[in-house]
Amino acid sequence: MTQDQRLSQIADLLTLKADGNYGLSAINQRQHALQCALLAEQAGCPDTLIAAALLHDIGHMVHNLGENPAEDGVDDQHEALGHAFLANWFGPAVTEPVRLHVAAKRYLCATEADYFAKLSGDSVLSLSLQGGPMSAAEVAAFDAMPHAAAAVQLRRFDEQAKVKGLQTPRVAHFMTYVAGCINPPATAAAV
Repeated sequence: MTQDQRLSQIADLLTLKADGNYGLSAINQRQHALQCALLAEQAGCPDTLIAAALLHDIGHMVHNLGENPAEDGVDDQHEALGHAFLANWFGPAVTEPVRLHVAAKRYLCATEADYFAKLSGDSVLSLSLQGGPMSAAEVAAFDAMPHAAAAVQLRRFDEQAKVKGLQTPRVAHFMTYVAGCINPPATAAAV
């Protein structure tokens, strides 16, 4: 698959498969992704974190569990699905914050006394399915991970990116960040 095909596939997911509701929020998956990427861009984050912000919930777009599996008591493990989907195309600066953004929610609930109160209703529901706040041992292990700080920053954007009616740039605007971060296509071995 060429780089252009990979970028087209990602853009198609964000434009054609992201109309479903974002959990219990009054926005859809695309709006959430665009708001998250915009927050990262406005904060002056590196291109890799802007791309991760745009793509952090892509796992919701590649599974067939419906719009809100948490409501049915199912942890869709979208962070693992998203990481698996992106891992062949991007390096860890993009994929690890995606993989760790759910763990970052659990981390923040364990380390910041007021963080739980900031969670939306759907985040509280999914938190219970994802293991709840981290234990002290889990916090220490998370802190030791190379991309933990980026995952925490992404998580903060994630919680803020649920504003109904917020105007954002289109998917194409953020695809420039994605294109800059995608690994070069594999070349056929010389015969």
